[in-house]
Amino acid sequence: MSFSPSNAVRAARDETPADARSMREIASAIEAGLADSFAALGSAFLTPLPAAPVPDPYLIGLSREMAESLGFDPDIATGPEKNEFAAYFAGNPTRDWPSDALPYAAVYSGHQFGVWAGQLGDGRALTLGEVQHDGARVEVQLKGAGRTPYSRMGDGRAVLRSSIREFLCSEAMHHLGIPTTRALAVIGSDLPVRRESIETAAIVTRVSPSFVRFGHFEHFYANDRIDDLRKLADHVIDRFYPHCREQDDPYLALLDEAVRSTADLMAEWQGVGFCHGVMNTDNMSILGLTIDYGPFGFMDAFNAHHVCNHSDTQGRYSYGRQPQVAYWNLFCLAQALVPLFGENLPEEGRSERVVEEAQKVMERYKERFGPALVAKMRAKLGLDIEREGDDKLANGLFEIMHANRADFTLTFRNLSKLSKSDASHDAPVRDLFLDRAAFDAWAAQYRERLAHEPRDDAARAEAMNRVNPKYVLRNHLAEQAIRQANEKGFSEVARLLDVLRHPYDEQPQYEAYAGLPPDWAGDLEVSCSS
Repeated sequence: MSFSPSNAVRAARDETPADARSMREIASAIEAGLADSFAALGSAFLTPLPAAPVPDPYLIGLSREMAESLGFDPDIATGPEKNEFAAYFAGNPTRDWPSDALPYAAVYSGHQFGVWAGQLGDGRALTLGEVQHDGARVEVQLKGAGRTPYSRMGDGRAVLRSSIREFLCSEAMHHLGIPTTRALAVIGSDLPVRRESIETAAIVTRVSPSFVRFGHFEHFYANDRIDDLRKLADHVIDRFYPHCREQDDPYLALLDEAVRSTADLMAEWQGVGFCHGVMNTDNMSILGLTIDYGPFGFMDAFNAHHVCNHSDTQGRYSYGRQPQVAYWNLFCLAQALVPLFGENLPEEGRSERVVEEAQKVMERYKERFGPALVAKMRAKLGLDIEREGDDKLANGLFEIMHANRADFTLTFRNLSKLSKSDASHDAPVRDLFLDRAAFDAWAAQYRERLAHEPRDDAARAEAMNRVNPKYVLRNHLAEQAIRQANEKGFSEVARLLDVLRHPYDEQPQYEAYAGLPPDWAGDLEVSCSS
C-alpha cells in the first residue's frame, strides 16, 4: 500500500490482521487501532464523538484495490453484507459503539487565504481508527459524517458532487505516482444538504498514514501550549521519521523533512497541471501528501495564471503561484516549531542560532524544488541526458502553450510522436496550437536538442509515455459521472475509476476519455462550497 515514494510513511509494526471477510471483522480491525494511534495523544488534540447517521445509505463507488490494501475483502461491499458496509462507512453504527472506540475529530488552526483564521479542526471529518496490514499502518476517516465541535457554522456534511470528485481524484493521483491520501469508498444518502442549491449527502472514506497538517502545529504554537506542541512533533517523528532522532536537533530535522517532501510534491503537481485550489496551511500535510480535495482541477487549456477555485477571487492559489504559496506555508510551519528548536543549546545566543539554522533549512526548499521541477520537465520532454539550457527549452514550450492555450495533458502526451528528423509526424501536437509558426520554431529547437540524445524515437516515446499521462480527471469527466450519480446511476463512477487506474496506458476502449473537453465544459466551476 504505497501512499508516497518515500519510505517515511511506512509502518513500523510487524503484526498484521488476517484479511477481514465480514463487517464485524472490518470494524474490529479499524477500531482496534485507536488505542495507540493519533487518538492516544489525548483530549487536547481531539474530541471523541459518534458520527451523525444518515437515512438509507447506499454505495456509490468502491476502490477494490484500496480495500485489498487494507486487508478487507472487497466483495463485502456488494455481497450479502452490503447494507452493513454502506451503513458503517456512512457513520451509521450497526451496533453500539464501545465507549473506548468512539471515532474522533481533531483540532487544528491555520492560515486561510494568507490570513490567520484561528482555531479550525475537523469540521466534517471523523477518524474511525487505524488499520495495520502488509507492514503499513493507516488511519481510516469519514468525510461528511456530521457536525463536530470544530464545525463552526457548517453542517458537517459533504455533498454528492464533491465526494465523488474526492474519491476519484484521490485514487487518480495515487496511480499518477503523486503522494496523496487515498479513498476506499463513497457512500450516498438522499439526506438533503444545502449548498448553492439543495443537494444530497455523501460520505467519503479517506485513508492516510496520517492526517496531521501544518495547522496542527500552528494551533499549539498560537495558544502557547509548547508541551502539546512537543508531544505532537514527537508523535510525527517517532511514527514516520524516526531517523530524525539521530540528528543533533530532531525538530529541525522534522522541518527539513517537511521542506523536502513539500518541494517534491509541488514539482509533481506542476508537472501534471494539477491545481489544488485551497492551499491553506490547514490543508498542507506534514508528510508531503496531497490532502483535502475541494475545488481542485487538472488544467485543460494551459494558463500559467489558471485559478481553479471560483471562490479565490484574488488568484492566490493559481497554478503559477502554488510553489511560492507552499514556501510561505512552510514558513508558517517553521514559526510554529521555533519553540522546539535548539533545546540543548545554551540560552545565551540561542534565539539567533535557532533562527539562523531554521533559515538554512528553509533555503533547501528552493534548492530542492527547482532541480526537481527541471528533472520532471526533462523527463516529460524525453531528455535522458542533462544539458545546459534544458530549463529554457521547457520554459519556451510553456510560453507558447500559455499564449495558445494549448491543452496541457495532450501537448505533452503527443510530443512523444514528434520525430527527431521528420516533421510530418508533428500534426497531433502541432494542431493544438493556433500559432503554428510559433510551435514550428520551438519544435526546431527541440529537434536540435534531440540530436544529442542517444535514444531513438521509439525508445524516447516509450519513456515519455511513462511520465506523461494520457488520462487525468478532467472536470467534464467528473461532471458526467456526477450527473449520472444524481440519477442513481453509478456505472460511470466505476468506469472512470478504472480508466484513471491506468493513466499512462493507451486503453483504446477508453479513447474518448483522453480527448479535448467539450464546449459545455468551459462553464464548469468549482468553489470552496464543495
